[in-house]
Amino acid sequence: MTKTLRLTAAQALVRYVAAQLNEDGDPFIAGCWAIFGHGNVAGLGEALYGARETFQTWRGHNEQTMAHAAIAYAKQSGRKRAMAVTSSIGPGATNMVTAAALAHVNRLPLLLLPGDVFANRGPDPVLQQIEDFGDGTVSANDCFKPVSRYFDRITRPEQLLTALPRAFACMTDPADCGPVTLAFCQDVQAEAYDWPEAFFEPRVWHQRRPRPDLGELTRVVAALKSAQSPVIVAGGGVHYAGACTALQDFAERFQIPVVETQAGKSALPWDHPLNLGPVGVTGAASANTHCEGADLVLGVGTRFQDFTTGSWGLFKNPDRQLVSLNVAAYDAMKHGALPLMADAGVGLADLTDALGDSRFTAPSEDLKASWFAAVDPLTAPPTDGNALPSDQQVIGAVQRAATPDTVVMCAAGTMPGELHKLWKAPRPGAYHMEYGYSCMGYEVAGAMGIKMAQPDRDVICMVGDGSYMMANSELATAQMMGIKITVVITDNRGFGCINRLQMGTGGAEFNNLLDHAHHVTPAQIDFAAHAASMGATAVKVSNIEALEQALIQAKSASGPFVVVIDTDPYPSTPDGGHWWDVAVPEVSDRDEVNDARRAYEAALRARLN
Repeated sequence: MTKTLRLTAAQALVRYVAAQLNEDGDPFIAGCWAIFGHGNVAGLGEALYGARETFQTWRGHNEQTMAHAAIAYAKQSGRKRAMAVTSSIGPGATNMVTAAALAHVNRLPLLLLPGDVFANRGPDPVLQQIEDFGDGTVSANDCFKPVSRYFDRITRPEQLLTALPRAFACMTDPADCGPVTLAFCQDVQAEAYDWPEAFFEPRVWHQRRPRPDLGELTRVVAALKSAQSPVIVAGGGVHYAGACTALQDFAERFQIPVVETQAGKSALPWDHPLNLGPVGVTGAASANTHCEGADLVLGVGTRFQDFTTGSWGLFKNPDRQLVSLNVAAYDAMKHGALPLMADAGVGLADLTDALGDSRFTAPSEDLKASWFAAVDPLTAPPTDGNALPSDQQVIGAVQRAATPDTVVMCAAGTMPGELHKLWKAPRPGAYHMEYGYSCMGYEVAGAMGIKMAQPDRDVICMVGDGSYMMANSELATAQMMGIKITVVITDNRGFGCINRLQMGTGGAEFNNLLDHAHHVTPAQIDFAAHAASMGATAVKVSNIEALEQALIQAKSASGPFVVVIDTDPYPSTPDGGHWWDVAVPEVSDRDEVNDARRAYEAALRARLN
């Protein structure tokens, strides 16, 4: 006779989730972020309270940013661990949709548990319920469907017997990895059921490492052997597969240079002779110059985003062959690539065996030397201490304060491009950039998640004033939880990155910088006072020298430490980079727009040719 336990559906979910382990024997779900409302406080709230000694619950200040912290935790953990996030129905749930999209784009595991309407429909419409006039099954949680890798609505307790294993199969599968949403009807959370005891036995979820298909491997090897000037594009999949050493060994054995995407940066140390640096729109001249002439482009764990490929205008060699080593068939087949569907580490090992004694000619060392000769002066301390600092000079100051244990992180605005070009990452995991979704507001919460994943690392969050204003409330959570992070706020009075793009496409400066937006009273935001009001140690500095002194002070801080510095919104690194396809209006009253349109059309023709 099957032994059973009588538990509510919410209690069963929490017990099952806590029993799922990764290959290291750690709980795959490290804990649950929660903001309670009427849709989850009685059911999931009571269940989480009951498990509080063995399964941690954290309280945040915004559902979206709680999920951002969870995503950053998973990313910095190399997808070996993840977190759950629960909200009430209505606005609490839809607040998490943006985070779900972020996790979906970046292929990162996240367990979302929004409350849902009553399955029995007794109190319809319940508070915060969305009513679809033509479909009685719709709720606000249907918004999660296009941004979840697996979605289920739990309308009966026993549905968890199949939904939960499917959820973990999705989150732990390298190819299908992404956010899971279990919309949990609030009356069902409280319903009891007799659960098989075996359902709650600990289970280890092993990461699948698929080997290449022999036919695909043969074709890729033949393409590589016929190439004269190949290049490897290292993406985030290198990190998630734990393949950084395998990549380095492969590159060194065959003398193939490596370029790095935003997600792949730090796969090789910045000063490795074969690391030509960042690639694409925010890339180094050393990397892009080689990519323009490469006759074979081997993508490893990259989805070939437009920033990586220069909107597919970067790889100019008319005879070039695109090869994609990727665990996901969807990514391996993109843009007519020769696919090699496999785990990055396993795929590189099999390629190594099959290539035998093949060797290529390493690129000239002058490429890297010329690049650093051009950009190192940009990050040096300014000679004029009274000048408004540039973002490049801020990066230089942070770099000089960094140690091998430092993780620099960012997500949106000016800093991602500048960091991609200029930051010198000494080892894997030293660079954490959310640039798949480039979501403003990820930064502060993300820094907290990184520190939770790797408490021994020194986490420095680089955030512009615009992104900080989007979402900063988890700074108070970091203070409350005693999480030590350093936040560098560069205040250029608005959205400086998009302002430059607006100007670059011929537009007038309009509605991006605060001084160019409609206002009655000019904005004067005291970011240091704001951060201090949430419990952080916060200072405003006037120049780069003072910034460097503050970064030294931050090392001895016990909790979040915030440094604010005013910066010039206009300069960007003039070297490197590549064209990016941003459509310019065909018709305008502005001569600048018409000039930009002609340049845009010329760039389109160049890409097609």
